Amino acid sequence: MNRSIRKVAVLGSGIMGSRIACHFANIGVEVLLLDIVPKELSEPEKAKGLTTAHPAFRNRIVNDSFQQTLKATPASLYSPAFASRIKLGNFDDNLADIKNYDWVIEVVVERLDIKKTLYEKVDALRKPGTLITSNTSGIPIHLMSEGRSDDFRKNFCGTHFFNPPRYLRLLEIIPTPETDPAVVDFLMHYGDLFLGKTTVLAKDTPGFIANRLGIYALIQTIRVAEEMKLTVDEVDKLTGPVAGRPKSGTYRLSDVVGLDTTVHVANNLYASGEGKDESRDGFILPAVMQKLYENKWLGDKTGQGFYKKIKDEKGKSVILALDFETLEYRPSQKVKFDTLEGTKAIGDVAKRFAVLIAGKDKAGEFYRRTFADIFRYATFRIPEISDEIFRIDQAISAGFGWQLGLFETWDAIGLKDMLSVMEDLKLKPADWVYEMLAAGHDSFYKIENGKKLYYDIPSASYKKIPGQESFILLGNLSNNIVWKNAGANLYDLGDGILNLEFRSKMNTMGAEVIEGIQKGISLAEKDFRGLVIGNESSEAFSAGANLAMLFMYAIEQEFDEINLVIAQFQQTMMRARYSSIPVVTAPHTLALGGGCELNLHADKVVAHAETYMGLVEFGVGIIPAGGGTKEMALRCSDMYQAGDTELNILQTAFMNIAQAKVSASAQEAKEMNYLQDKDQIVLNRSRLIAEAKQAAMDLADNGYTQPKQRNDIKVQGKTGMALFMAGIAQMRLANYISDHDAKIANKLAYVINGGDLSYAQNVTEQYLLDLEREAFLSLCGEKKTLERMQGLLNGGKPPRN
Repeated sequence: MNRSIRKVAVLGSGIMGSRIACHFANIGVEVLLLDIVPKELSEPEKAKGLTTAHPAFRNRIVNDSFQQTLKATPASLYSPAFASRIKLGNFDDNLADIKNYDWVIEVVVERLDIKKTLYEKVDALRKPGTLITSNTSGIPIHLMSEGRSDDFRKNFCGTHFFNPPRYLRLLEIIPTPETDPAVVDFLMHYGDLFLGKTTVLAKDTPGFIANRLGIYALIQTIRVAEEMKLTVDEVDKLTGPVAGRPKSGTYRLSDVVGLDTTVHVANNLYASGEGKDESRDGFILPAVMQKLYENKWLGDKTGQGFYKKIKDEKGKSVILALDFETLEYRPSQKVKFDTLEGTKAIGDVAKRFAVLIAGKDKAGEFYRRTFADIFRYATFRIPEISDEIFRIDQAISAGFGWQLGLFETWDAIGLKDMLSVMEDLKLKPADWVYEMLAAGHDSFYKIENGKKLYYDIPSASYKKIPGQESFILLGNLSNNIVWKNAGANLYDLGDGILNLEFRSKMNTMGAEVIEGIQKGISLAEKDFRGLVIGNESSEAFSAGANLAMLFMYAIEQEFDEINLVIAQFQQTMMRARYSSIPVVTAPHTLALGGGCELNLHADKVVAHAETYMGLVEFGVGIIPAGGGTKEMALRCSDMYQAGDTELNILQTAFMNIAQAKVSASAQEAKEMNYLQDKDQIVLNRSRLIAEAKQAAMDLADNGYTQPKQRNDIKVQGKTGMALFMAGIAQMRLANYISDHDAKIANKLAYVINGGDLSYAQNVTEQYLLDLEREAFLSLCGEKKTLERMQGLLNGGKPPRN
């Protein structure tokens, strides 16, 4: 069956249902979101004179749920405008509409009887061939389709999204024995390509893959911490970014998810594990979790959990952490372990693990105990929850945001070294690990010819991870490096395309990265036919220019050096725009300041949907001077029409820069004119570099020719400058901005309007670049600018004074 998904019905508008609906709206699908009709009128409805027949009453539950989702942060929609793609209704009045929908997703309360009653109605109303899936996280999938028609059962399976669906990449696909294999193949492909998910085929076992292992790891981590008397702050530091995991750590993650959710899943896993799971006691709640659950301290949803946010006497938000001894809250404390100090200079997460495991302090003991236990548990779950180790690693990484999966982490430590630790702790793994070693295999993965292979247990051999054909993973291409320096690598991607990867901290753009861009373009012009600029960092495409270097020159008043640095930066951006080969950028996560400017000058941007882009220099006390201000003047010029719309268009660009506004998605970056219609948004981060390579090939194949610098940029001159400066003066008089803010804003107004020109006229790019650089240099000499730079370098926010 040649399926296409144009319309999706989501049944159940709770936290997950509404957010799943939003994510389908994000990709352009028309969505019907339904929920139950309330049982009786509320007091406000009675006061308004509503009856039970009124749509406002009948859709109250779905309306309220959806509005809460629209107000929640982080946002579930790429753009608020996408809410119009979602139609709201109720099961009594609108369920029959599902006959016009291609996919029905059930997300109602976790009770089998309620689900089966709803499915009976759905079965009678749906058209044959309609996909039916459930987002359940705990009920066996095969039980839900019992008693349904053959066509229903053939097109039914589990599709388990993780919350929040927009941001967490895991989508577990759980078929029943009766699910048509073509349906499974379709969902695996659709989730990957269209929803941007890491789609993992899971078995119909309790908790599937991610929750089974993730909840076990979370509870055992809390248990070990309790036994070692580690604090909330200490554990979240140990289980955060230093270990390649989200900054939420363990306890903060529990507060965000909700302790009641964790307890519910843990209790189900304990109950279902009898006679099947040798470690089911691992799901028994530690004493501190049980106490918090009894107190209804469930986390963010109840205002307190392992953490509590309060306002101090000055009205400032303060985060308090729970003291397990007293069950009272105290201010969060800084954490320091010698083991962690030893990893500060190690940028590669994989290389940190050997140091963490070898630690001689409490941190080292914590890592040894927790890693050994979850590694052991995972080995015994094969083949119960999965036949392949790579599916386990994909599920854990995508579901919980870990940079490395369990077996990948074990490889990073060293299989034999970790096995010795496990044996010392009497936490021996399953026999297949010993059989693997006896056969001469000492790693779970290896790289061959740029492809990642996994150890296949039944065949006792290595096999290619399926689906890699669609991805280009730079970590697998170490043999393809054609040039490198301390801050950048150049890879040959094949087909005449080079890839430049930044490797500095937060991929900031210092001398080595600038050299890499220049070298990449030179090599591509000489021996290749296109250049992609992209990386696989989990932190940033590029957080901007190297602020430390700029601060050093500014504090020493080395203005000639600053001028040279900025001139070189501008020249590099312009070379990216005006080279003889296509330059394609592949931004993701953060693309700030200079990182944003590089994208503004690319021939095409292939952006991940979760790209947070902005010209943020104002916050440091300067203006964009790597061509950013020039480029926004140019883009505004291209948008101008007759009349005063010109100033309105320019003012929008001015305010985005003056407020250091960062897009909340690639879609919003497009609305801010940082991305254009020619650019492309990719949902699946793993496909990003492959898509960028294809874009560079397409540009080359279609006869790319070197463009010429622009000399037709219309600027407003004194007319626009006067308007902007008047507004700035009013903001200062009202005390909305400081004197220094006003000074920066006036400099920005001067540049973006083309300087001291007596009337609106056309100027060249170089003219605007020179204005940028002059304004930038003058601001670098300001005391307040230096204070802001120093504040950021010290890890804080810049003072606004």
